[in-house]
Amino acid sequence: MPAFARTTWFRLALLFTVLQLAVVLLVLLGVYRLTAAHVDARMDQMLAAEIEALETVFRRAGLPGLAREVAERSEQGLDSMIYLLADPRGGRVVGNLSGWPAEVRPDGTVRTIELTDPTREGRRVPVAARAFGLPAGHRILVGIDRSERRELQARIEIALAWAVGLTLVAGLVVGGWFGRRALRQVDVINATTTRIVEGSLGERVPRSGAGDELDRLAENMNRMLDRIAHLMGGLRTVTDAVAHDLRTPLTRLRARLETALAAPDLTEGARRSLEESVQECDRLLGIFRALLGIAEAEAAAGGEAVAEVDLAALATDVAELYGPAAEEKGLALELRTGAGPVPVVGNPQLLAQALANLLDNAVKFTPAGGRVSVVADRTDDGRPRLAVADTGPGIPVGERERVLDRFVRLEPSRSTPGHGLGLSLVDAVARRHGARLSLEGATPGLRVVLLFPGGERRLRAGVGAEAAGR
Repeated sequence: MPAFARTTWFRLALLFTVLQLAVVLLVLLGVYRLTAAHVDARMDQMLAAEIEALETVFRRAGLPGLAREVAERSEQGLDSMIYLLADPRGGRVVGNLSGWPAEVRPDGTVRTIELTDPTREGRRVPVAARAFGLPAGHRILVGIDRSERRELQARIEIALAWAVGLTLVAGLVVGGWFGRRALRQVDVINATTTRIVEGSLGERVPRSGAGDELDRLAENMNRMLDRIAHLMGGLRTVTDAVAHDLRTPLTRLRARLETALAAPDLTEGARRSLEESVQECDRLLGIFRALLGIAEAEAAAGGEAVAEVDLAALATDVAELYGPAAEEKGLALELRTGAGPVPVVGNPQLLAQALANLLDNAVKFTPAGGRVSVVADRTDDGRPRLAVADTGPGIPVGERERVLDRFVRLEPSRSTPGHGLGLSLVDAVARRHGARLSLEGATPGLRVVLLFPGGERRLRAGVGAEAAGR
């Protein structure tokens, strides 16, 4: 079913078409009933007048005079009137009907019968007839042809069919036109909002200039986006201020603690306290760096750092960096890359940080004797893929969405070093690069896959002039 046929505008047009059809049907039905009633009344009057005239002749001239009158009227060519004077056995005495109809009784009741008309190629025609008994067993039938009413009904049915067809065609055409027009505007709004969701915060919804409800919606959305941009700008300002006000004092505090540790007259307890304080400073600085990295990725900042990145080379460098840590823990670190480079357009620092976070988690949570593997290749349909798998405890299926949130750690004791921001950063980097992040079971362990878009897809924030000209 076409997309425009599912729009509200098309459904409204279809509803109005149905209502219009109902009105047309009611009007034509009313016209038919009124016209048919008028035709029936006129025919009844004609039939009554004929019967009254024949009664007058019978009272004045008797049966012979009635026979002459019926013969005369039958010869006048009044093909809409039916006359038959019959003997007691129903045989024809005079009239334009060959024989007495079996379904008609001479009791004066009006009956509608069908008779074969030889002048109309034997077609059966409806007739309204009344019959009366006469002295000596004779009987007389007077009828009137009701074909005019049937023809009127046929004409009304033809007019109704044309009206229904034209109304349906006009309604569907108009509804389709309005639906397509509205769908184009909605598609523009959807495309703009999609780019905004992907990080192009400077985008605004265009207006058609028609001043309709879609234009008002676009105006309100743009005002909302302006307000959000203003709030985000304020948030970035606060973040920069916090970075300046907290990171610098923490760095100075750590330096002073390092200086204090160098003193020769420290007791063992004081030295241990100073070393723990240095570690806490490092932990706080690590959290702060991770939060700033997530904020940078989510805000799509740093467009000047965009370049073409070879995932195979990136995986090789990061794997070499974590090789000693894996060897020290007794883990086998495997690296598999596809044939040739695996290029994507993105931020090299953020991609390297995301892969480093995945390898850090894999090495940290995989028990000794386990295996960690890094894969950088292409899928069967040519899309770049980066994956890290381990043989550790893995993540339960019900928790795989939750671990992407900030500060979420599945270890109840929280004794393992870390701050629960690693996967949050990976998720932010994936969304910024238009990649799909999936956490899968490795039986045993966990497999984290970053599947990048194929083709010439650019980073969400847009590629700088230098990168665009590559």
